[in-house]
Amino acid sequence: MQLTPRDAFLQFGHVLQQQLFPQLEAAVGPLGPHLELLASVISLVPLGRLLSGGRASTGRPAKDRAALATAFVAKAILNLPTTRDLIDRLRVDQALHPFCGWRSPLAIPHESKFSRAFAEFAVGELPQQLHAAVIEATQRRRLIGHIARDSTAIPARERVPEALIEQKRAAKKDEKEKKGQAGEAQTPQGRLH
Repeated sequence: MQLTPRDAFLQFGHVLQQQLFPQLEAAVGPLGPHLELLASVISLVPLGRLLSGGRASTGRPAKDRAALATAFVAKAILNLPTTRDLIDRLRVDQALHPFCGWRSPLAIPHESKFSRAFAEFAVGELPQQLHAAVIEATQRRRLIGHIARDSTAIPARERVPEALIEQKRAAKKDEKEKKGQAGEAQTPQGRLH
């Protein structure tokens, strides 16, 4: 039996509700709606295969890139505007920092490391890869129709300028006058009307 995309997504949601969320709550404590959404996204897309396994720019192994990538996704889901806000949230939220991969608030790296890692993710196009992986995982066999409308402003005249209208009127008037003079010259004078 082949599942429709809706059935596959419902089955995935059932697995999340019945198996994953209870295990996460046992490990990190109660989950709020934002952490449930983060868990859904992270379970849907394995970050490990999207991250490069090379060394960081400082020469040390990039062992916590998965935790930083999870924090990167959490920053977007929690709608945190700055990296400093994310770090503050990680330090106070008892469920978020272990969920991202740090055992204690003291293990959370400095803001400069977050900035370097986030810059590396941007250069490596991690957000685009995550989006493509989510679409591939959820919409693989589905045809999606889309209508794109362009609302870009196009520089154009809304009205014809008055000077141009006056020029055309003057040109027509000149033509009529010329026709009128030429018409008078061509009419026979000797005829009676």
